[in-house]
Amino acid sequence: MRRILLIGFALILMAAIAVGTMAATTGGGKTINADASYSGKQVELSVGDSLVVTLASNVTTGYSWSLTGISDESVLQKSGNQYIAPKTNLMGAAGKEVWTFKALKKGDSTISMGYSRPWESTSPVETFSLTIVVN
Repeated sequence: MRRILLIGFALILMAAIAVGTMAATTGGGKTINADASYSGKQVELSVGDSLVVTLASNVTTGYSWSLTGISDESVLQKSGNQYIAPKTNLMGAAGKEVWTFKALKKGDSTISMGYSRPWESTSPVETFSLTIVVN
Protein backbone atom coordinates (compact mmCIF):
# COMPACT_ATOMS: atom_id res chain seq x y z
CA MET A 1 0.00 0.00 0.00
CA ARG A 2 2.78 2.39 0.92
CA ARG A 3 4.55 1.57 -2.35
CA ILE A 4 1.40 2.42 -4.36
CA LEU A 5 1.10 5.75 -2.54
CA LEU A 6 4.76 6.58 -3.28
CA ILE A 7 4.33 5.70 -6.97
CA GLY A 8 1.15 7.80 -7.12
CA PHE A 9 2.90 10.73 -5.45
CA ALA A 10 5.85 10.41 -7.86
CA LEU A 11 3.50 10.46 -10.87
CA ILE A 12 1.69 13.54 -9.58
CA LEU A 13 5.01 15.27 -8.94
CA MET A 14 6.26 14.46 -12.46
CA ALA A 15 3.00 15.75 -13.99
CA ALA A 16 3.28 18.99 -12.00
CA ILE A 17 6.86 19.47 -13.17
CA ALA A 18 5.82 18.84 -16.80
CA VAL A 19 2.98 21.37 -16.60
CA GLY A 20 5.29 23.95 -15.00
CA THR A 21 7.88 23.43 -17.73
CA MET A 22 5.26 23.83 -20.46
CA ALA A 23 3.97 27.04 -18.87
CA ALA A 24 7.51 28.43 -18.68
CA THR A 25 8.20 27.55 -22.32
CA THR A 26 4.96 28.84 -23.76
CA GLY A 27 5.24 32.06 -21.79
CA GLY A 28 1.62 32.28 -20.69
CA GLY A 29 1.88 36.09 -20.47
CA LYS A 30 -0.67 38.79 -21.14
CA THR A 31 -1.95 39.82 -24.56
CA ILE A 32 -1.84 43.39 -25.88
CA ASN A 33 -4.27 44.24 -28.71
CA ALA A 34 -3.41 46.92 -31.26
CA ASP A 35 -5.24 48.31 -34.28
CA ALA A 36 -4.51 50.89 -36.99
CA SER A 37 -4.60 53.73 -34.42
CA TYR A 38 -1.36 52.32 -32.91
CA SER A 39 0.66 52.93 -36.09
CA GLY A 40 3.78 54.99 -35.42
CA LYS A 41 3.51 54.42 -31.67
CA GLN A 42 5.29 52.28 -29.09
CA VAL A 43 3.97 49.53 -26.81
CA GLU A 44 5.63 47.79 -23.90
CA LEU A 45 5.54 44.03 -23.38
CA SER A 46 7.16 41.64 -20.96
CA VAL A 47 8.98 38.50 -22.03
CA GLY A 48 6.33 35.88 -22.82
CA ASP A 49 3.60 38.42 -23.66
CA SER A 50 1.74 38.39 -26.97
CA LEU A 51 0.88 41.24 -29.29
CA VAL A 52 -2.18 40.95 -31.53
CA VAL A 53 -2.44 43.47 -34.38
CA THR A 54 -5.85 43.65 -36.09
CA LEU A 55 -6.16 45.65 -39.30
CA ALA A 56 -9.10 46.14 -41.68
CA SER A 57 -8.59 44.29 -44.94
CA ASN A 58 -10.66 43.80 -48.08
CA VAL A 59 -9.25 40.80 -49.93
CA THR A 60 -12.09 40.95 -52.48
CA THR A 61 -10.29 43.96 -53.99
CA GLY A 62 -6.99 42.09 -54.10
CA TYR A 63 -5.46 44.10 -51.28
CA SER A 64 -3.94 42.43 -48.23
CA TRP A 65 -1.50 43.24 -45.46
CA SER A 66 2.01 41.85 -45.66
CA LEU A 67 4.68 41.88 -43.01
CA THR A 68 7.53 43.87 -44.54
CA GLY A 69 9.85 43.63 -41.56
CA ILE A 70 10.62 42.80 -37.95
CA SER A 71 13.72 44.77 -37.00
CA ASP A 72 14.92 42.25 -34.38
CA GLU A 73 13.46 38.75 -34.64
CA SER A 74 15.39 37.64 -31.58
CA VAL A 75 13.22 40.04 -29.51
CA LEU A 76 9.88 39.63 -31.29
CA GLN A 77 8.69 36.69 -33.37
CA LYS A 78 5.64 36.36 -35.63
CA SER A 79 3.58 33.46 -34.33
CA GLY A 80 0.66 33.61 -36.74
CA ASN A 81 -1.68 35.53 -38.97
CA GLN A 82 -5.16 34.94 -40.33
CA TYR A 83 -7.88 36.63 -42.33
CA ILE A 84 -11.30 36.92 -40.71
CA ALA A 85 -14.10 37.36 -43.22
CA PRO A 86 -16.80 39.99 -42.62
CA LYS A 87 -19.97 38.84 -40.87
CA THR A 88 -22.17 40.07 -43.68
CA ASN A 89 -23.09 38.95 -47.18
CA LEU A 90 -22.68 42.44 -48.64
CA MET A 91 -20.36 42.50 -51.64
CA GLY A 92 -17.14 44.40 -50.98
CA ALA A 93 -17.41 44.40 -47.20
CA ALA A 94 -14.07 44.48 -45.43
CA GLY A 95 -12.84 41.77 -43.11
CA LYS A 96 -9.87 41.81 -40.74
CA GLU A 97 -6.34 40.52 -40.80
CA VAL A 98 -5.04 39.44 -37.41
CA TRP A 99 -1.29 39.17 -36.82
CA THR A 100 0.11 37.62 -33.65
CA PHE A 101 3.61 38.19 -32.27
CA LYS A 102 5.44 36.78 -29.23
CA ALA A 103 7.93 38.70 -27.04
CA LEU A 104 11.00 36.45 -26.72
CA LYS A 105 13.57 38.49 -24.80
CA LYS A 106 14.29 42.00 -23.54
CA GLY A 107 15.01 44.60 -26.19
CA ASP A 108 13.35 46.70 -28.89
CA SER A 109 11.89 45.63 -32.22
CA THR A 110 9.79 47.41 -34.82
CA ILE A 111 7.25 45.69 -37.02
CA SER A 112 6.40 47.14 -40.43
CA MET A 113 3.49 46.20 -42.68
CA GLY A 114 2.15 47.31 -46.04
CA TYR A 115 -1.33 47.10 -47.56
CA SER A 116 -1.04 46.37 -51.24
CA ARG A 117 -1.87 44.02 -54.09
CA PRO A 118 0.96 41.46 -54.04
CA TRP A 119 1.19 41.23 -57.84
CA GLU A 120 1.60 44.99 -58.33
CA SER A 121 5.04 46.56 -58.06
CA THR A 122 3.79 49.81 -56.56
CA SER A 123 4.18 51.21 -53.07
CA PRO A 124 1.64 50.12 -50.47
CA VAL A 125 -1.52 52.24 -50.29
CA GLU A 126 -1.30 52.05 -46.49
CA THR A 127 1.48 51.29 -44.04
CA PHE A 128 1.59 50.25 -40.40
CA SER A 129 4.55 50.34 -38.04
CA LEU A 130 4.79 49.72 -34.33
CA THR A 131 7.79 49.72 -32.00
CA ILE A 132 7.73 47.11 -29.28
CA VAL A 133 9.82 47.50 -26.12
CA VAL A 134 10.19 44.21 -24.26
CA ASN A 135 11.10 44.56 -20.56
